[in-house]
Amino acid sequence: MNKVTELKKLGFSGSFAIYIPAAILMYCLTKFLIPYLSEVTGQETILFWFIVGGIGIFTPLIITGILILKAEGYKISKSTWIGRLRFRRITKQDLLWSFAGLILVGIFSGLIMKLLELVVGPFDPSPSFMSFEPLSKGRYWLLFVWAPYWILNILGEEFLWRGVLLPRQEIVFGKYTWIVHGLGWGLFHVAFGWQLLINLIPLIFIQSYIVQKTKNSWVGVIMHGGLNGPSFLAISFGLI
Repeated sequence: MNKVTELKKLGFSGSFAIYIPAAILMYCLTKFLIPYLSEVTGQETILFWFIVGGIGIFTPLIITGILILKAEGYKISKSTWIGRLRFRRITKQDLLWSFAGLILVGIFSGLIMKLLELVVGPFDPSPSFMSFEPLSKGRYWLLFVWAPYWILNILGEEFLWRGVLLPRQEIVFGKYTWIVHGLGWGLFHVAFGWQLLINLIPLIFIQSYIVQKTKNSWVGVIMHGGLNGPSFLAISFGLI
């Protein structure tokens, strides 16, 4: 049984005491470690993004979430998963919100890309450590490295940001939580560079709003994973 305590509030300073170190970790590993490993081994940087990102960034997010839950008096159990973290059974309404959100994200992100191209000309929004050519013969093995990374990426972020932090932030910020939450989530991605960060704005704020609206963390998994995974596969096979 969990030793259930009253959920403690998480205000601006407490939230950013978590967002800022996570952003610094992301920046340092992508700015210094990944290029170093690529240069030393001669392997493309995307490989080390999968390895370093999965082990060095998203796994620590999961560990952080577990430690926060432990400090609250919770154990990882079905009741914690459903009650505290709000990974509840998906309803038809949750699915409608998820898919509507993905459509909106696609529309607004596309408009932002077109607007940026008009202002700065054609550009690749992907940071250098994420850039790669479509997979070719002898490189399809990268998919087997990407798969566990992708799981850790989505699980790590949705577990900590939406499952652990969001419910506590709602106590303080109420209906405006999604704004503060989105700002923190955006800060975490600052290492991606301004081009990709601007393009992520629709996802960052629309998803934050919808997860808060539905109070179901699986909605975040559907939206985040539903955009992240298919996009990578489309690029990998030269579809976009």
